[in-house]
Amino acid sequence: MGYKSDIEIAREAVKRPIQEIGAKLGVSSEFLLPYGHDKAKVSQEFIDSVHGNADGKLILVTAINPTPAGEGKTTTTVGLGDGLNRIGKKTAVCIREASLGPCFGMKGGAAGGGYAQLVPMEDMNLHFTGDFHAITSAHNLLSAMIDNHIYWGNSLEIDERRVVWRRVMDMNDRALRDTVTSLGGVANGFPRQTGFDITVASEVMAILCLSVSLKDLQKRLGDIIVAYRRDKTPIYCRDIKADGAMTVLLKDAMQPNLVQTLENNPAFVHGGPFANIAHGCNSVIATSTALKISDYVVTEAGFGADLGAEKFMNIKCRKAGLAPSVVVVVATVRAMKMNGGVAKADLGPENVEAVQAGCPNLGRHIENVKSFGVPVVVAINHFVTDTDAEVQAVKDYVAGQGSEAILCQHWEKGSEGAIELATRVAEIADADMANFAPLYGDELSLFEKIETVAKRIYGADEVLADGKIRNQLKEWEEAGYGHLPVCMAKTQYSFTTDPNRRGAPTGHSVPVREVRLSAGAGFVVVICGEIMTMPGLPRVPASEQIMLNESGDIEGLF
Repeated sequence: MGYKSDIEIAREAVKRPIQEIGAKLGVSSEFLLPYGHDKAKVSQEFIDSVHGNADGKLILVTAINPTPAGEGKTTTTVGLGDGLNRIGKKTAVCIREASLGPCFGMKGGAAGGGYAQLVPMEDMNLHFTGDFHAITSAHNLLSAMIDNHIYWGNSLEIDERRVVWRRVMDMNDRALRDTVTSLGGVANGFPRQTGFDITVASEVMAILCLSVSLKDLQKRLGDIIVAYRRDKTPIYCRDIKADGAMTVLLKDAMQPNLVQTLENNPAFVHGGPFANIAHGCNSVIATSTALKISDYVVTEAGFGADLGAEKFMNIKCRKAGLAPSVVVVVATVRAMKMNGGVAKADLGPENVEAVQAGCPNLGRHIENVKSFGVPVVVAINHFVTDTDAEVQAVKDYVAGQGSEAILCQHWEKGSEGAIELATRVAEIADADMANFAPLYGDELSLFEKIETVAKRIYGADEVLADGKIRNQLKEWEEAGYGHLPVCMAKTQYSFTTDPNRRGAPTGHSVPVREVRLSAGAGFVVVICGEIMTMPGLPRVPASEQIMLNESGDIEGLF
């Protein structure tokens, strides 16, 4: 039996006018700023008007470590949202926007898959409403103003060797990781070494996703540390006088985007920090607004629970005062086999032993999520090659961990395939079983916070950091930043910093290569192992297959 591609399914969708979708959540058309007929921004005026409403139940969808076999976290987020609506629960979905980097690289888009997708799929995965372009422009405006300040006399006495604000672009381009700017003579300024990160790693992206209002946004932008003087005193964005203009560029981007599922249920898509190099959650303003106008909100955090869920709990929930009622961990039989040592080419035949051998990866994630005081349900995202015995092996393992696993077929059947999961998740959420708390307190030192995540989440024995990094952390503590949480930048493929080590390794070390203070966002980025904040394209990038067909439709996007 052949199956349609995601883009084919999305193209056949019967979409409703976005005003109808807004009406399901009580957002009247006067508060919607349409971008065409099928997407709109929700105005700040409406957001302010519902601020006093009681919150609905927050449901987090996370996953095991990603494998080439596929897991389907966003697909499950959308399927669960549709499933909850199908059983009569007023539910909104909240996910992140897609970056052009993975769309044209190897990971693909971020709109879900099969019959559990958001539409318009092509728009969401490309320019959408221009939010990422606004973030890129605001970030690089600050870069330009720093260099301009130095050029015109440097009255702030910036040490050109200590400019820490890099440039960004929303594309994978390894050639730009390390660059030298201002070559070509006096008229072009003073040459210095710098580089580019991908937009999703920008502190401006993090700030937009953690801000609760335009006023809060401007304050946080002003708090960005851009450089240091020779005496190592910091220079802030507000010293450069860029915070006002940056806020202007971000004014529209701050408003959440409303779209719909294939089954015409409401979904907010806003912000898109990666979880392997940034904090991995959609915007606070989208999630908190959805909670004010829905009974249930299903949201996701990027990559596996060791990254996305950890940051959701320790950063987003801590900063925004949110608390999940239940967490869904997505796993697949195929991924369990890969964690059990089976090559991707050999995943077809039944192999219960490999499934059992791979389950400890899932077990570690269940244990980790439970350590935050929240109940866990495992969603087994069904593939047609899965056998009953393999599915049962996962269910038996999860039962042994004190949780339950539910087989889900939303990819093939839409909401119908997620009814059992939706029913159970709603029961748990309604029972108020959660006793959520972050993993560590604000009072711990920055290095102790890094150690806590490395040991309790990754299963590491130690954190390796040289004297330079330890001293830098101490200097930030002395400057009043010791209370901040840490944002770990680490490979998504493993609990270790080695992307090839699957399963649930213990006894390993976590080497810290670099630390960066994001004073505006309110966390310290800890770069571990070989992880890059500017990814590169694969040998055969997805962009080679993306084109317009004779009908003018996009082909190759996934």
